[in-house]
Amino acid sequence: MLIAAYLIEAGLLLAMAPWTALWERNFFASLLPWLGDWMASGYVRGGVTGIGLVTTVVGLRELAGSFLRRSAVEPARDESA
Repeated sequence: MLIAAYLIEAGLLLAMAPWTALWERNFFASLLPWLGDWMASGYVRGGVTGIGLVTTVVGLRELAGSFLRRSAVEPARDESA
């Protein structure tokens, strides 16, 4: 379940980060102007957001699979008692 939580958190961060002001005021973007121009591209922002959404979906599937596995494997009850 820890992996699922990590994937969901990382995915949401990747999906939202390119559209915040922190994305534009990046330390590396100020050091290398070409990197800032590249990061400001809508294609790069959309690509990072897409990776974030895919990561979030994978995390949600992992979480759902964990719950389904847990409910499917119930301990055997001793009916002889």
